[in-house]
Amino acid sequence: MKKRRLWWIAAGVILLALALTFPLRDVFQRTVVVPLAYFLWSLGLFYRSAPQLAWWILAVVIVTTMLLGSLGPGDKYTPRATPKSKPPQGQVEGLAVSIHKTSRRGVYFKWIVANRLGKLAYQMLVRRESDKSRSVFAPLVGADWQPAPLLQKYLETGLHGSFSDYPDSERFTRTSALPLDFDVREAVEFLESQLETRA
Repeated sequence: MKKRRLWWIAAGVILLALALTFPLRDVFQRTVVVPLAYFLWSLGLFYRSAPQLAWWILAVVIVTTMLLGSLGPGDKYTPRATPKSKPPQGQVEGLAVSIHKTSRRGVYFKWIVANRLGKLAYQMLVRRESDKSRSVFAPLVGADWQPAPLLQKYLETGLHGSFSDYPDSERFTRTSALPLDFDVREAVEFLESQLETRA
């Protein structure tokens, strides 16, 4: 962005100089053209007045210096210190971060947590019943599976629903609590108890 701006400024200055050159051509000729022509004429005169041998010696010295410089060991390349990258987040750490954000970041993170817990409940029921053909869209019901109605709604909303089904609480006023507002601890405790009873 900065380079583009500099190009526009340089183009504007050049156009302004060209626009002012014609009306001020006498001043431009006296202040720019004549001194530049005199400087170039002086350089040509200096070049012609020096003996050719001196120019050849200067050329050989420059080429020899360049060759010797390229044959030397050169500077050691030190790579830039790369910033340490964060280790990838695991599933448990990602879930913990989402749980932490549910209290202040709105419906999306609440749905993320509900979705993970709903998937966990689905996997528990599949393993419990050894039913590989069980659809992920089927209700979360099974033998000895008796969560509270609100918890059942929470898990099924996380598994089958979407965060876009519910308006964000910060932008819209809500008249009733959402299924995603269920206490996460209670859901985790229920899932833990289901694991313990089957252990």
